[in-house]
Amino acid sequence: MESIESRLLALHARYAPLSTGETASYIPELMRANPDHFALSLTTVDGLTTSVGDDSIAFSLQSISKPFVYGLALNEIGREKLLSSVGVEPSGEAFNSIVELEKTTHRPYNPMINSGAIAITGLLAQISTTPLIDRILSLLGDCAGRSIENPLRIDQAVFQSEKATAHRNRSIAHLLRHFNVIGDAIESSLDCYFQQCSILANTRDLSMMAATLANGGVNPLTKEVVLAPQHVRDILSVMFTCGMYDSAGEWAFHVGLPAKSGVSGGLITVVPGVMGIATYSPRIDSKGHSLRGVRAITDLASDLQLSVFTSTSLQGRELATP
Repeated sequence: MESIESRLLALHARYAPLSTGETASYIPELMRANPDHFALSLTTVDGLTTSVGDDSIAFSLQSISKPFVYGLALNEIGREKLLSSVGVEPSGEAFNSIVELEKTTHRPYNPMINSGAIAITGLLAQISTTPLIDRILSLLGDCAGRSIENPLRIDQAVFQSEKATAHRNRSIAHLLRHFNVIGDAIESSLDCYFQQCSILANTRDLSMMAATLANGGVNPLTKEVVLAPQHVRDILSVMFTCGMYDSAGEWAFHVGLPAKSGVSGGLITVVPGVMGIATYSPRIDSKGHSLRGVRAITDLASDLQLSVFTSTSLQGRELATP
């Protein structure tokens, strides 16, 4: 039986030569990423990590931070109250579309697009008695299994680059304020949003974060309960329907797993009850997804029959051999 490491190595060799796509150009700091970097990591709910390629390269999370901050909001604000401010429907629009609010309620369509994520960060900032970014760093670090001595950190260059070029996100924030979705502290809330997007991690970190979601909110390595199981259910639901933006339907059809991409080139995929997968390659397509990452995960999900709609899923039986 072919080991999972052999499968990952084969996928890496298959897609490393892919040269289509470009690094994200609208955030200058992201444009400087090495387009040849490519890594794949997989962590099972038993805590076993298998990794190939440039898995030590740290990159900014960007939108991969959104599901986890949504989990923090579910815990701090509550499901029903949060739902009154941010919906859970796919928007059918690009991730940074300004036309992202429901026509009657004026809620952002879901937490995975920029308007929804900005709203959630703004709502959390309104009730936080301590610096919100510190709590976000702590939560993401716990999901990644990072120690106090080795915490996640913010890439200040990316943060400043995002802040200097964020005119579109500022427009979204002011629109949210106009409809009373968020309060008056627009700039400080946006700063926190840009900082959460600028948190650095590598694919080994991200596969552990995804595995924490796969494991019902329990970190597979530390055994710490990081997120409540009922909140993980909601997180995975919106990741499945909205995590890949206006290609979510295509992703559901071909892959059939909850996922979240980021324009820096990261991509996490969750196989509930089995494992978390993370890839990194900064060459992205027109929808903001890593080209190598999407193709590698599509192949892996097909080879291992990992779709949530496949009743004959291997359920991790082939993952015992690293």
